[in-house]
Amino acid sequence: MEFARRVDAVSTNQRALDTFLRGVERRALRMAELACGSRDDALDVVQDAMCAFVRNYAAKPEADWAPLFHRVLDSRLNDFHRRRTVRGRWLAVFERKSADDDALDPIEQAQDMQDPGPLLRLAGSEAGKALDVALKALPLRQRQAFLLRMWEGFDVATTARVMQCSEGSVKTHLSRALAALRRALEDHQ
Repeated sequence: MEFARRVDAVSTNQRALDTFLRGVERRALRMAELACGSRDDALDVVQDAMCAFVRNYAAKPEADWAPLFHRVLDSRLNDFHRRRTVRGRWLAVFERKSADDDALDPIEQAQDMQDPGPLLRLAGSEAGKALDVALKALPLRQRQAFLLRMWEGFDVATTARVMQCSEGSVKTHLSRALAALRRALEDHQ
């Protein structure tokens, strides 16, 4: 009989606790949103406050729950702001810049070893444009032989099958295309 009364008491206490938390959750969330400025942060704070409240104060009398819960919520909000302040200080150390910092920052001033530099980029773009013009100037069969052999990487036999000509014709077309491209691109070598 004693065991049944204890089970009933625990069950009644759990229902009362659930009802209390459901009744306070919307107001607590709104308070936390106003304090945090973010709904996601507010949800985290309220959830943390509810868990801490249940863990520490569920056995207290029901009449004391409201002030205890709001004390826990207030404590969690203070913790949130403290963490935000500390994070802000640490981030400020790394983000702080003065007018002289831009000129003296060695990392920002270091040369990018992958960047070819403005002159080479200009030359590369000019060479690319010149190559496009030179390829367009080639006769169709020479251009076809060059693109299939050099750009696609086909062997002579495969190129001949694609072009529907003999292997000797592929070699002749490719030789003439390379000579024409060398002449057209002399300035870019």
